[in-house]
Amino acid sequence: MTESPHISIIIPVYNEEAVIDELFRQTMSAMNLLDTSFEVICVDDGSQDKSLEKLLAYHRTDKRFKVVSLSRNFGHQAAVLSGLSLAKGEYIGMMDGDLQDPPEMFASFYNKLREGFDVVYGVRKNRKEGVGKKMAYWLYYRLLNRMADTKIPLDSGDFCMVSRRVLDQMLDMPEQSLYLRGIRAWVGFPQLGLDYERAERFAGEPKYTFKELFQLAYNGIFSFSNLPVRLMRRLGYLTIIGSTLYGLKILMSYFLYQTAPPGFTTLALALIFFSGVQLISIGVLGEYVYRTYNESRKRPLFIIKEKHL
Repeated sequence: MTESPHISIIIPVYNEEAVIDELFRQTMSAMNLLDTSFEVICVDDGSQDKSLEKLLAYHRTDKRFKVVSLSRNFGHQAAVLSGLSLAKGEYIGMMDGDLQDPPEMFASFYNKLREGFDVVYGVRKNRKEGVGKKMAYWLYYRLLNRMADTKIPLDSGDFCMVSRRVLDQMLDMPEQSLYLRGIRAWVGFPQLGLDYERAERFAGEPKYTFKELFQLAYNGIFSFSNLPVRLMRRLGYLTIIGSTLYGLKILMSYFLYQTAPPGFTTLALALIFFSGVQLISIGVLGEYVYRTYNESRKRPLFIIKEKHL
């Protein structure tokens, strides 16, 4: 039997044809420096360019560079999870396929894991993106940190290395609305963040659309915080208090000054206001109901079309 590798690295790939050559060179060079057995599992997430073809060509030259192809595009988080489910190493690393995360950081991650940590993750200290995008990321992570019941490290993504016992716990949580960095934090065990400078994309265009980024942020909020429900309840309290005070004001005006606001305008404003509150409340409840329904269906998070391991 073939001996299991000591380290597994998971890399999701989606339409990264222009990056594959450099991805192979940098990743394999960085891993060879560790002087231990390893495997690199690239998960092709339904690419429509020649990404899979190029990945398979490198697999034929080096069997440590393995390829998994999904039946369609399931999304970044599901692609990472599919690779994690196949990892055989004692230590498992994750990075994106656009080379914004430097593969040479795995050496630092690995050394810290051997010191006794179970999770070592990268903390982005500088991002090479537009001002608007950087501000949005900065604000989101701090809002999530304040809202979440589980403290998710600031400015940390999926770039990390974890021990086998942490991975086993993560794989036992097949949530439909995946937010892997949140699950990683929730699992616990000794964790450490290491600063690094996030580079620009090596080539190509960003594959995360605004809609997908928003959905990922949405999953973080709804999966790791009950603040939306608490906020809805507080909004109800404020509405009751506000309407009571306004009603008292109308009564005082009527009894003291024999005046009252025009009936139609007051009624219309009250109806619009309360309708808005009700719609927001129903929307928040609907989100939780849908997520419950989505979990109950137990659909697979990914479907593997072929494996080259």
